[in-house]
Amino acid sequence: VQLQASGGGSVQAGGSLRLSCAVSGRTFSTVAMGWFRQAPGNEREFVAAITWSGGNTAYADSVKGRFTMSRDNAKNTVYLQMNSLKSEDTAVYYCASRRFHDILATEDAAYNYWGQGTEVTVSS
Repeated sequence: VQLQASGGGSVQAGGSLRLSCAVSGRTFSTVAMGWFRQAPGNEREFVAAITWSGGNTAYADSVKGRFTMSRDNAKNTVYLQMNSLKSEDTAVYYCASRRFHDILATEDAAYNYWGQGTEVTVSS
């Protein structure tokens, strides 16, 4: 199983970015997926999660109302639309997949497969 994250970059505060994560090597559509991030010197933290249907999502309080996670099962891809970006959103963003479960999870230990990370830098 491989997860390939992309879409990171540098943006000014208030701007937007859309991250993508393409999954290959297994059936994609039957498990929940998530986005996490890690800022320099910090622990990795939960950002968002989505079930296979896309009907259920969860967000960290710090991004609620600004970030939207979605998925296109036909393309084996999940997305993270990030609006109204703040300097504190600066981090490396990782997508992750659960192995069997289609249940939302906020703990990184619940995810079995991880992408390589894509860097987001927000300047104020």
